[in-house]
Amino acid sequence: MGFDLNQQPLEGHDESLRAALSGTGLPVDDLTDAGRSFYRFSRDGETIGFGGLELYGKAALLRSIVVLPDRRGFGFGHAITLGLLDEAHRKGADAAYLLTESAAAFFQSLGFRPIARAEAPATILMTRQAANLCPASAALMVRSLPA
Repeated sequence: MGFDLNQQPLEGHDESLRAALSGTGLPVDDLTDAGRSFYRFSRDGETIGFGGLELYGKAALLRSIVVLPDRRGFGFGHAITLGLLDEAHRKGADAAYLLTESAAAFFQSLGFRPIARAEAPATILMTRQAANLCPASAALMVRSLPA
């Protein structure tokens, strides 16, 4: 699964990002808030998917990870997630957190483990993702960086 994807920063108001997230039921209400970094992942000039992160000191929140429907099933989700983890580590994070309702097994395959919300730093729990946008039923997961 060693895909060489091009990772380009993009703004939260990018329409293709909003459309991809909306199409999979992921939140879009806070995309233009301060402190978010989003990326378009492409291969040979073709968009494969998107992902984002928020940094809170040594903790990063991965979010908005989506592979376009016609690109699913080829391992691109792994490549996008690993690209985001590398970016978070480069920016000083030593742990990455995420919330998911339906992809816990996918993220466990990448080294994430489920944790109780009480185990997460307050900075992660106070994010709009954790506090408002993701339901309480969403699994909170963590992975140390680098790993």
